[in-house]
Amino acid sequence: MYYTISPSEDEKYIILKVQGEINRKDAMVQNLEAHALGKEKGINRYLVDVTEAKNTDSITNNYEFAYTDIKKTESIDKTAHVAILVSPEDHSHDFIETVARNSGLNVTIFNDPELARQHLLKE
Repeated sequence: MYYTISPSEDEKYIILKVQGEINRKDAMVQNLEAHALGKEKGINRYLVDVTEAKNTDSITNNYEFAYTDIKKTESIDKTAHVAILVSPEDHSHDFIETVARNSGLNVTIFNDPELARQHLLKE
């Protein structure tokens, strides 16, 4: 698994790009780093590009990620706007969107990079 974290060119959102297999433990490390950068730069919008990453975790771990790991970690911004960019044929991230939204987080999956960006930039 490989990932990068950087601000967008216009510095309006943070880009987290992941390649390979992803699970709860790795996703938490990545989110902590991304939110630390967001806090440093005053940004609370995140584009999580998993077009080259497959979620290999169990349903239980995905649930715990949204309801326990993210919700109970102080350094994660619960008001963040998150767009998850996925490959059209990959549905391994669908449950994360569902449980994240059900837990009160602003998370939406997209297949189109431009629609994801528009969503993030919308006030």
